[in-house]
Parts: sequence; structure tokens; C-alpha cells
Amino acid sequence: MIENRRGLDIFSHVMLIVGILAVLFPLYVGFVAATLDNQEVFQAPMTLIPGSHLWENLRYIWLHGAGNNTTPFGLMLLNSFVMALAITVGKITVSILSAYAIVYFRFPLRNLFFWMIFLTLMLPVEVRIFPTVEVIARLDMMDSYTGLTLPLMASATATFLFRQFFMTLPDELMEAARIDGASPMRFFFDMVLPLSKTNLAALFVITFIYGWNQYLWPLLIVSDASLGTAVAGIKSMIASGDGATQWNQVMAAMLLTMLPPLLVVLLMQRWFVRGLVDSEK
Repeated sequence: MIENRRGLDIFSHVMLIVGILAVLFPLYVGFVAATLDNQEVFQAPMTLIPGSHLWENLRYIWLHGAGNNTTPFGLMLLNSFVMALAITVGKITVSILSAYAIVYFRFPLRNLFFWMIFLTLMLPVEVRIFPTVEVIARLDMMDSYTGLTLPLMASATATFLFRQFFMTLPDELMEAARIDGASPMRFFFDMVLPLSKTNLAALFVITFIYGWNQYLWPLLIVSDASLGTAVAGIKSMIASGDGATQWNQVMAAMLLTMLPPLLVVLLMQRWFVRGLVDSEK
């Protein structure tokens, strides 16, 4: 049994290493390409040794964009940050208040309303995205931060996670708050919200990455280049037809686009894991 266990451990570690290499090698190639000039990128085979043009490429795209997209990439990163942060704050606010109302308020059909919210998870984004675009167009929200963020603020997943966590809290907390004369919102801010810190952190990570990685929605809502986002902007840097793509600059843009969500995950990793565990109790 010991030998079998050791063999299984070795196999697991080998597969883990292979998986890590499969994920990291393309990223390393992209990093190397970002450090080269365009002529070096097109040499066959491309070198796997980093060059000396990284800061030059980063500075150029930050100020001037790349390829067909001449919008400064720094502006696109700012747009992505505003969009991701607004979606994150909006999703968390709407979801935690919805879950709080469903769990702690007694009103007719409250469970039906919850399951109606939950059933929206069964609808693919493609099914509802074009009707949503039509609504945004009728409300004159195209080419605006409001149009980019407002329709994405509702979240059945976040509402479900908060509901599951709130249901683990003892009823005695609410009864004690009532005896002390606390209003429902006082109970929410003084008791429920502090206990939800780990869940808030977990949802912050999930929703920030969700908002940051949006690609299709900005393409449909935004036609003004000054409101373009980083993820969609990288695609527009790739030349079409007979044009030559500046792959070194595209890869530099890729590196910058990866940094914010990576930093969020690294800084909040401990809270993220604890929040997911607490929501499943």
C-alpha cells in the first residue's frame, strides 16, 4: 500500500508539473516576444531568450496604442478598471441586499423570487445579450460607462452565495438585535456585514475578474475608441488583410492586461478561499 501510494504521489506531481508547463510556456513566449523588436519576433525560430525592448514597447503602447488601434493603451486600461470596479461594486451591493431581504424578511413568494433569480443562471449569455443591447440603445446608453456597467450588475451567483451564508447565521442574532431595538438596516450594517467580510472578498475577486475580462459586451456597446477596454483593444491591434501585426507590442499589451486581475488574486487569495468555504456551509 505504501509503494502504491508513493507511485500515485509521483504520478500526481508529474501531471501537475506538466500542467503548469503547459500553462506557463505560452505566457513565457508572450513575455519574450514583448521584450523583442518586431523583426526579432518574425525570425524563425523566434528566440526564447528575453531581449532588451520591453520598456520601449510598454511605453509606446501606453502612449500611442498599436497597429490599427491608435488609442493609448493606458486609457483602455483605465476604462477596463472603471468598468470592472463599477460592475464589482454594483454586483456585490445588489446581491447582498437581495439575499438579505430573501433570508431575513418575511414577504409573500420570497422563495419564488429567489428561484426566479437563480433560474437566470440557466440562460446562456448569448440568449439575452441582444435584447439587453436593444434596451440599452432605447435608453440612449450606448457609448457610455453606464451602458458598459449597469446591465452587468445583477448576479444570480452572488445572490445565491450570500443567501447560503446568511442561512448559516443563527437566528438568535436577529432576535437579540430586535430586543436591543435595532432596525433591520442597523442589524445589517452592524452584524451581518462584518460577518460577511470573507464572502465579500471572494465575490470581489470573482466579479472583478468577470468585469475585467469582458470582451463581447464592450464590442456591442462601445463604438467610441476613447471608451474601448483593454481586452477588446488587444484584438483591434491585430492587423487584418495584408497589414503586418506588431506582435511585440501586442504581447506587451497582453502583459499589462494580465497584471490587474493577477494582483487582485494574489492580494486577496487567503480571503478568497475562506469566503468560498464559508458560503458552502
